[in-house]
Amino acid sequence: MLLRVESKIPLDIDWRLGVLAQVPLVQKTTTDFETQSVDHEFGLGDAIFQVVVAHAIDERWAFGVGARVSAQTGADSLGSGEWQVMPALGVRYMLFELGQDSYFVPSMRYALSIPGNPGARRISEPQIAPTLNIDLPGPFFITFYPSHDIRINYGAPIAGQTGRLFLPFDALIGARLTDKVQLSLEGSVPIVKAYPVYNFKAEARLRIVF
Repeated sequence: MLLRVESKIPLDIDWRLGVLAQVPLVQKTTTDFETQSVDHEFGLGDAIFQVVVAHAIDERWAFGVGARVSAQTGADSLGSGEWQVMPALGVRYMLFELGQDSYFVPSMRYALSIPGNPGARRISEPQIAPTLNIDLPGPFFITFYPSHDIRINYGAPIAGQTGRLFLPFDALIGARLTDKVQLSLEGSVPIVKAYPVYNFKAEARLRIVF
Protein backbone atom coordinates (compact mmCIF):
# COMPACT_ATOMS: atom_id res chain seq x y z
CA MET A 1 0.00 0.00 0.00
CA LEU A 2 1.40 3.39 -1.05
CA LEU A 3 0.42 6.39 1.04
CA ARG A 4 1.12 9.40 -1.17
CA VAL A 5 0.69 13.16 -0.80
CA GLU A 6 1.21 15.58 -3.70
CA SER A 7 0.97 19.35 -3.97
CA LYS A 8 1.44 21.98 -6.71
CA ILE A 9 2.68 25.42 -5.67
CA PRO A 10 2.52 28.41 -8.08
CA LEU A 11 5.88 30.18 -8.34
CA ASP A 12 5.43 32.77 -11.09
CA ILE A 13 3.50 33.15 -14.32
CA ASP A 14 3.47 29.71 -16.00
CA TRP A 15 5.91 28.24 -13.42
CA ARG A 16 5.02 25.88 -10.60
CA LEU A 17 6.66 23.65 -8.03
CA GLY A 18 5.46 20.10 -7.55
CA VAL A 19 6.28 18.18 -4.36
CA LEU A 20 5.55 14.56 -3.50
CA ALA A 21 6.03 12.37 -0.43
CA GLN A 22 5.31 8.64 -0.38
CA VAL A 23 5.53 5.96 2.29
CA PRO A 24 5.00 2.30 1.27
CA LEU A 25 3.60 -0.38 3.55
CA VAL A 26 4.99 -3.71 2.34
CA GLN A 27 3.82 -7.27 2.96
CA LYS A 28 6.22 -9.93 1.69
CA THR A 29 5.88 -13.72 1.66
CA THR A 30 8.93 -15.89 0.92
CA THR A 31 8.61 -19.64 0.32
CA ASP A 32 11.53 -22.04 0.69
CA PHE A 33 10.55 -25.21 -1.15
CA GLU A 34 13.57 -27.16 0.08
CA THR A 35 12.62 -26.83 3.75
CA GLN A 36 8.90 -26.35 3.05
CA SER A 37 8.89 -23.17 5.11
CA VAL A 38 7.06 -19.88 4.55
CA ASP A 39 8.28 -16.53 5.94
CA HIS A 40 5.90 -13.57 6.29
CA GLU A 41 7.14 -9.99 6.72
CA PHE A 42 5.30 -6.68 7.05
CA GLY A 43 6.60 -3.16 7.58
CA LEU A 44 7.68 0.12 6.02
CA GLY A 45 9.45 0.15 2.68
CA ASP A 46 11.71 2.92 1.37
CA ALA A 47 10.12 6.38 1.66
CA ILE A 48 10.24 8.68 -1.37
CA PHE A 49 10.51 12.47 -1.61
CA GLN A 50 10.30 14.33 -4.92
CA VAL A 51 10.56 17.95 -6.11
CA VAL A 52 9.81 19.06 -9.70
CA VAL A 53 9.88 22.53 -11.29
CA ALA A 54 7.54 22.79 -14.31
CA HIS A 55 7.01 25.52 -16.90
CA ALA A 56 4.04 25.86 -19.28
CA ILE A 57 5.35 27.22 -22.60
CA ASP A 58 1.89 27.59 -24.11
CA GLU A 59 -1.47 25.80 -23.93
CA ARG A 60 0.00 22.66 -25.52
CA TRP A 61 3.64 22.49 -24.49
CA ALA A 62 5.22 22.25 -21.04
CA PHE A 63 8.35 20.75 -19.50
CA GLY A 64 9.59 19.83 -16.06
CA VAL A 65 12.85 18.89 -14.35
CA GLY A 66 13.39 17.61 -10.84
CA ALA A 67 14.75 14.89 -8.60
CA ARG A 68 13.45 12.07 -6.45
CA VAL A 69 15.17 10.68 -3.37
CA SER A 70 14.45 7.18 -2.08
CA ALA A 71 15.42 6.92 1.58
CA GLN A 72 16.58 3.68 3.19
CA THR A 73 13.71 3.56 5.67
CA GLY A 74 12.73 -0.06 5.09
CA ALA A 75 14.49 -3.20 6.26
CA ASP A 76 16.86 -4.74 3.68
CA SER A 77 14.31 -7.42 2.85
CA LEU A 78 11.50 -4.85 2.33
CA GLY A 79 13.45 -2.08 0.61
CA SER A 80 16.38 -1.61 -1.77
CA GLY A 81 18.94 -1.66 1.05
CA GLU A 82 20.38 1.77 0.23
CA TRP A 83 19.60 5.40 -0.56
CA GLN A 84 18.87 6.37 -4.17
CA VAL A 85 18.72 9.66 -6.07
CA MET A 86 16.75 9.95 -9.33
CA PRO A 87 17.19 13.07 -11.49
CA ALA A 88 14.26 13.35 -13.90
CA LEU A 89 12.93 15.30 -16.86
CA GLY A 90 9.79 15.25 -18.99
CA VAL A 91 7.91 17.10 -21.72
CA ARG A 92 4.12 17.42 -22.03
CA TYR A 93 2.09 17.90 -25.22
CA MET A 94 -1.68 18.37 -24.92
CA LEU A 95 -3.86 16.40 -27.39
CA PHE A 96 -7.07 18.45 -27.32
CA GLU A 97 -8.23 16.65 -30.47
CA LEU A 98 -8.65 13.48 -28.39
CA GLY A 99 -10.32 15.15 -25.41
CA GLN A 100 -9.94 18.09 -23.06
CA ASP A 101 -7.56 16.22 -20.72
CA SER A 102 -5.71 14.11 -23.30
CA TYR A 103 -1.93 14.45 -23.40
CA PHE A 104 1.39 12.77 -24.18
CA VAL A 105 4.21 13.02 -21.60
CA PRO A 106 7.47 11.20 -22.38
CA SER A 107 9.59 11.29 -19.22
CA MET A 108 12.62 9.58 -17.76
CA ARG A 109 14.30 9.38 -14.38
CA TYR A 110 17.68 7.80 -13.68
CA ALA A 111 17.95 5.79 -10.46
CA LEU A 112 21.42 5.89 -8.92
CA SER A 113 22.41 4.33 -5.60
CA ILE A 114 24.26 6.56 -3.13
CA PRO A 115 27.43 4.82 -1.88
CA GLY A 116 27.32 3.91 1.78
CA ASN A 117 26.26 0.28 2.08
CA PRO A 118 29.08 -1.92 0.71
CA GLY A 119 26.88 -5.02 0.85
CA ALA A 120 24.03 -3.56 -1.25
CA ARG A 121 23.63 -4.00 -5.00
CA ARG A 122 24.83 -1.02 -7.07
CA ILE A 123 21.88 0.62 -8.83
CA SER A 124 22.22 2.41 -12.18
CA GLU A 125 18.87 2.26 -13.96
CA PRO A 126 17.07 4.53 -16.44
CA GLN A 127 13.31 4.33 -15.81
CA ILE A 128 11.14 5.48 -18.72
CA ALA A 129 7.43 6.31 -19.07
CA PRO A 130 6.02 7.36 -22.48
CA THR A 131 2.69 8.31 -20.83
CA LEU A 132 -0.33 8.74 -23.10
CA ASN A 133 -3.61 9.79 -21.46
CA ILE A 134 -6.85 9.71 -23.48
CA ASP A 135 -10.21 11.06 -22.37
CA LEU A 136 -13.08 8.63 -22.91
CA PRO A 137 -16.82 9.41 -23.01
CA GLY A 138 -18.29 10.36 -19.66
CA PRO A 139 -16.05 10.31 -16.59
CA PHE A 140 -13.69 7.62 -17.90
CA PHE A 141 -10.09 7.83 -19.10
CA ILE A 142 -7.36 5.42 -20.16
CA THR A 143 -3.63 5.87 -19.67
CA PHE A 144 -0.84 3.92 -21.33
CA TYR A 145 2.43 3.67 -19.41
CA PRO A 146 1.40 5.67 -16.32
CA SER A 147 4.41 4.29 -14.40
CA HIS A 148 8.16 4.43 -15.06
CA ASP A 149 8.30 0.67 -15.58
CA ILE A 150 10.40 0.52 -18.77
CA ARG A 151 13.83 -0.08 -17.26
CA ILE A 152 17.40 -0.64 -18.43
CA ASN A 153 19.80 -2.11 -15.89
CA TYR A 154 23.34 -0.73 -16.04
CA GLY A 155 24.00 -1.67 -12.42
CA ALA A 156 24.87 -4.98 -10.84
CA PRO A 157 22.92 -7.92 -12.35
CA ILE A 158 20.17 -9.67 -10.39
CA ALA A 159 19.13 -13.32 -10.25
CA GLY A 160 17.61 -14.52 -13.52
CA GLN A 161 18.92 -11.61 -15.60
CA THR A 162 19.89 -12.41 -19.20
CA GLY A 163 20.07 -8.85 -20.58
CA ARG A 164 19.51 -5.23 -19.60
CA LEU A 165 15.95 -4.43 -20.77
CA PHE A 166 12.61 -4.77 -18.99
CA LEU A 167 9.76 -3.71 -21.30
CA PRO A 168 6.16 -4.26 -20.15
CA PHE A 169 2.77 -3.45 -21.60
CA ASP A 170 1.33 -1.07 -19.01
CA ALA A 171 -2.17 0.46 -19.03
CA LEU A 172 -4.60 2.07 -16.60
CA ILE A 173 -8.37 2.60 -16.78
CA GLY A 174 -9.99 5.11 -14.46
CA ALA A 175 -13.07 7.15 -13.69
CA ARG A 176 -13.65 10.58 -12.15
CA LEU A 177 -16.31 9.78 -9.59
CA THR A 178 -16.59 13.45 -8.57
CA ASP A 179 -14.52 16.60 -9.07
CA LYS A 180 -12.51 15.55 -6.02
CA VAL A 181 -12.36 11.74 -6.27
CA GLN A 182 -10.81 9.47 -8.91
CA LEU A 183 -10.63 5.67 -8.96
CA SER A 184 -8.39 3.68 -11.31
CA LEU A 185 -6.88 0.25 -11.92
CA GLU A 186 -3.48 -0.32 -13.53
CA GLY A 187 -2.29 -3.61 -14.99
CA SER A 188 1.09 -4.50 -16.46
CA VAL A 189 2.68 -7.61 -18.00
CA PRO A 190 6.22 -8.02 -19.39
CA ILE A 191 6.88 -8.09 -23.13
CA VAL A 192 10.67 -8.28 -22.73
CA LYS A 193 11.96 -9.56 -19.37
CA ALA A 194 15.70 -9.93 -19.94
CA TYR A 195 16.05 -7.85 -16.78
CA PRO A 196 13.32 -9.30 -14.51
CA VAL A 197 11.38 -6.74 -12.48
CA TYR A 198 8.01 -8.49 -12.04
CA ASN A 199 5.85 -11.20 -13.64
CA PHE A 200 2.60 -9.26 -13.33
CA LYS A 201 1.53 -6.03 -11.68
CA ALA A 202 -1.94 -4.81 -10.65
CA GLU A 203 -2.42 -1.53 -8.78
CA ALA A 204 -5.69 0.04 -7.62
CA ARG A 205 -5.58 3.77 -6.93
CA LEU A 206 -7.90 6.07 -5.02
CA ARG A 207 -7.11 9.77 -5.50
CA ILE A 208 -8.69 12.44 -3.32
CA VAL A 209 -8.11 16.12 -4.21
CA PHE A 210 -8.12 18.69 -1.42
